[in-house]
Order: sequence, then structure tokens, then C-alpha cells
Amino acid sequence: MANFNFNNDDFVKIKDEAENFYKTIGEIYCPYFGEKIAFNTKGFKHLKFKSDKRARPYKDQYPRLKLLYLVPEVLKKSHTIQGIWKVKRFEAQKTNSRWEHIAKDVMYYEFIAVLENIRIKVILKEVSGGEKHFWSVIPFWGIDKINHKRILHSGNPESD
Repeated sequence: MANFNFNNDDFVKIKDEAENFYKTIGEIYCPYFGEKIAFNTKGFKHLKFKSDKRARPYKDQYPRLKLLYLVPEVLKKSHTIQGIWKVKRFEAQKTNSRWEHIAKDVMYYEFIAVLENIRIKVILKEVSGGEKHFWSVIPFWGIDKINHKRILHSGNPESD
């Protein structure tokens, strides 16, 4: 099991390493879709921010950034998918030289894997008319014994 004990001094190092690694990925071929998955700036931004104006706490960013190196391997080996969500939401789109929020169909795809004895969930996002791209990595999760719900994410792939 990976060690996710948050350490403020270690956070800067992990963040810099993850950012440098992310820039080298570009795209990964996923056998499930039979196509390449983009690793654009939206995915890395989502690891650091829950929404445009709300940063994730460092304790939330830390395990995601620390596990980022496993994401390409999960996608390369994935021949099955564990979940699909289809939602309609407002997405930022540049129209006539300005940004507007337009209602679009959005698909989220969930892959779960255990690599190096670490269980992670990888989320891909596809906005109608766009490419599939990496969206998030969610570390090992547990079940809240009182509410019988997963811990570490809300179940909303847009914010997780």
C-alpha cells in the first residue's frame, strides 16, 4: 500500500515531479476504446482544482499527484470499463473570441485497477464533439461504515 501521509515539505517535490511527468505523456493508446487518450492541461488542472475558482486542499492533491505515474499503465492495460456516466452540463467553450458556457453532453469513463498493490480509479472525460482525455485519478477508497458510502470522493466525476 502506498504511503499517503501528507507532508508539506514533500508536497512541493511531488507536485513538481508529477507536473514534469504529465508533460511527457502526451497521449496513451487505450485498447478498450481502440484509440489514443489525450493528457491535456484540463486533466492536470483538475487534479489541482475542484472547479475553476476552487483549489483542492493539498491533502487531496497529494495522493492524486503521487499516483499519477500509474495512470498511463492502467489505460494501456484496460480492456474493460467499470463505469460510464452521461450528464448534461455547462462547459466553457471559446466562441467568437470569447469564452462562453454552453450546455453539452459529457461522458465520463471509469477504469479501476490494482497496480503495485495500489487500487486506483482513473476517470476519462469526453465532451460532445471533443476528444477523450484524462480527467482524474482517485486513490484507494474505503467504505464509510455508518453511511455505507465510499470515502475519498463524492461520486460526482466532475468534481472528484
